[in-house]
Amino acid sequence: MFGRRKKSGAPEDAEGKDELLADGVDSDEAAKDSAADTEQRRVNLPPAARPDGPWDSTEVKNPGEGRVDLGGMYVPGVEGMELRVEVAGDAIVAATVVLRDSAVQLQAFAAPRKEGIWGEVRDEIATGITQQGGVVDEVEGPLGWELRAQVPVTLPDGKSGVQVVRFVGVDGPRWFLRGVISGQGAVQPEAAGLLEQIFKDAVVVRGDSPMAPRDPIVLKLPEDAQMVPEGVQQEEAEGSRFAGGVDRLTRGPEITEIR
Repeated sequence: MFGRRKKSGAPEDAEGKDELLADGVDSDEAAKDSAADTEQRRVNLPPAARPDGPWDSTEVKNPGEGRVDLGGMYVPGVEGMELRVEVAGDAIVAATVVLRDSAVQLQAFAAPRKEGIWGEVRDEIATGITQQGGVVDEVEGPLGWELRAQVPVTLPDGKSGVQVVRFVGVDGPRWFLRGVISGQGAVQPEAAGLLEQIFKDAVVVRGDSPMAPRDPIVLKLPEDAQMVPEGVQQEEAEGSRFAGGVDRLTRGPEITEIR
């Protein structure tokens, strides 16, 4: 802390000597403690109300109506979209909806019963990106507090570049849903209305099994779904349950969480 310089010959203030507080704690240290307390309160707030979603499975009467059942999550289906699943090892842990030149990845995690984790996760994501040389802005968007980031990437030609990404998140009852918006919906957030609606209309199935906080809620493929390697075209089957909503399911590359 920078104190005021005393004029030459001015008597020293005995009560404020060396900028000490009455209890002997330096004011700079006290300010840091106060900031830490404020941050702790922000991180550990209970989950806020979700009047517009995303939804818990107990809050929706027919979650499979208009949505694709992936076990741990119901993903809304919209005309012309492509649904990809993301894998970690042998487990499906995320789903990505591709819509024209934009995409939103949905991934659900277990969370504490009484504490939200989105504030803490935002800090960790931001720290990881800045350590890589990226740029992060925390703003309040249509889905609440989010991160708008420029993430360093290696382009196909080997040159360095950046990818514009939006990280959104919502705390639910014993779960946390994270969305990663990329493509045009990240470059021009005002054009991401449909992707944001998909995120808000998703339904998370937490289940009753004990899970450690931050464990991913594992997904599964619908029984009649077919895995199509990325880049392979598939003629849409007539009468498919995905007709009119999801063109096909593809197994996309695993998207690793930036921590």
